[in-house]
Amino acid sequence: MTLFDPPAPLAERLRPRTVSEVVGQTHLLGPGRPLTRMLASGRLGSLILWGPPGVGKTTLARLVAGEVGAHFIALSAVSAGVKDVREAVTEAERLRGRGQRTILFLDEIHRFNKAQQDALLPHVESGLLTLIGATTENPSFEVNPALRSRARTLVLEALSQDEVRHLLNRALTDERGLKGVQVQEDALDLLSRLAEGDARRALGTLEIASTLADTVTPEVITEAFGKHLPSMDKNGEDFYNLISALHKSVRGSHVDGALYWLARMIEGGADPLYVARRVVRMAAEDIGLADPQALRLCIAARDTVEFLGSPEGDLALAQAVVYLALAPKSNSVYVAWKNALNAVRDSEMLPVPLHLRNAPTALMRQQGYGQGYAYYFDDPEGSFAQEYLPDGTDLGLYAPTGEGWEARVAERWRKLNEAHGEGTLQEAD
Repeated sequence: MTLFDPPAPLAERLRPRTVSEVVGQTHLLGPGRPLTRMLASGRLGSLILWGPPGVGKTTLARLVAGEVGAHFIALSAVSAGVKDVREAVTEAERLRGRGQRTILFLDEIHRFNKAQQDALLPHVESGLLTLIGATTENPSFEVNPALRSRARTLVLEALSQDEVRHLLNRALTDERGLKGVQVQEDALDLLSRLAEGDARRALGTLEIASTLADTVTPEVITEAFGKHLPSMDKNGEDFYNLISALHKSVRGSHVDGALYWLARMIEGGADPLYVARRVVRMAAEDIGLADPQALRLCIAARDTVEFLGSPEGDLALAQAVVYLALAPKSNSVYVAWKNALNAVRDSEMLPVPLHLRNAPTALMRQQGYGQGYAYYFDDPEGSFAQEYLPDGTDLGLYAPTGEGWEARVAERWRKLNEAHGEGTLQEAD
């Protein structure tokens, strides 16, 4: 080994050589589990391996190819294109003439566009290529339905802390690893937690730490690991899962949950203005008329974020989120608005009653526009008695709740409902 021929990274050197060496994914590799049954039968179909980074997608693909005796071609969608796919097809055709099957492993398959993914279809369909795609993104959104229908999706899970710890112990005892390196037990515990189920990151950090001190301590692990940032792909599913968790924690009046998910988003690098817009939406959708002040506060928080930026403006977001979580809840306006939209979309466009129409010209007045309209301030009883919907229309779109300030709204609405001759109001549940 020379300066110009450095060793492979620890994670690469310790890559499992057999399926039995794989750590984790027991839901796929345990007795009677999907991959175990496939390998036992020798009939391996195309697969999409979906899971977070560092859980063994590439390793599993290589091992599967070895188990079924297939030729393995590895491509990365980051750098490969249709030309590379054609070359793989040519090679697969040549090997098929010798009776050997070919597995095409396509890492980061979600980075292939529709045309590139479509180029795979006929060869997967014919069985010339057995495709194993790996992705950290939800295949439902990132993989073409036609390709998805020809492959079975297997979900890989992040490794548990115990499984990461097992890998670290292996690295310290295996001849291919860091045998002889002294590491304190509490340092291994810390790294097992920090890795968040990412085996590659855990092993990479351990390798760096082994070069920093004779004995690896928790302090050395912290130095080697660098700043801990919560994992979040700003364009991926995790991002939307986090904003969903924040919204639902606010809706469920769970203050700690709301603050925790907000912190995860901000620390993970989310645009604070995006979060502010979503918080404004929460005020309108879930707080509504139960506390009209909530919307004003959230608009002020958005303005503060825009004015101060991060991190100073983040406190305004935290204040808004706590306020929303503690506020009484009402989605009556949200429901009423959906009802109104559905009523418009699902029915014919009925004409506006003549007495409600604008009459700026003499001709319009001659046609009866505005005729008989009862102006509320001149004739309150007549105003209540006239119709405000197209003839024969009875909608019942809005139903107030008894939450917070809207309890007062409900009482006012009961009186107005009776004055309009529409009977007793039915409150929302």
